[in-house]
Amino acid sequence: MATTPVRDRSTIMVLNGPNLNLLGRRQPEIYGTDTLADIEKLVAETAAPYGLTTDCRQSNHEGQLIDWIHEARERHAAVIINPAGYSHTSVALRDALATCDGLPILEVHISNIHQREAFRHHSYVSALASGVIAGCGVQGYAFAVERVAALLAAAKA
Repeated sequence: MATTPVRDRSTIMVLNGPNLNLLGRRQPEIYGTDTLADIEKLVAETAAPYGLTTDCRQSNHEGQLIDWIHEARERHAAVIINPAGYSHTSVALRDALATCDGLPILEVHISNIHQREAFRHHSYVSALASGVIAGCGVQGYAFAVERVAALLAAAKA
């Protein structure tokens, strides 16, 4: 007999897409010098006062990100995602996020994608997101956690 997964109403899945494993070394003039480990620490510290935890993952592979989104829709309270280059190309990632019925989704971009190359101005994820944060550096991740906490608190009220 199959069991229904139990959703952890206190864990936020934080997904980072391609090349974000190179943060701190790749184009620091655009992305800064903070590393992915720094971001993971930041989101954990921001979530803790709200009684939330984070499950941080990064992949350069679209299918892996999709599998994790499927997991999040069943098991997590919310998704914070920096789809990176997949923002502008992946209908499949967008479709996976569309299955997260009612789950808060926050899209984060370290740089301001609207000040960059024209092809970066459109994101397939944005239309599904509860909020989009761009151009705030890694602090955007903390803003996203705070927004998720507010959305989760409002849903409980």
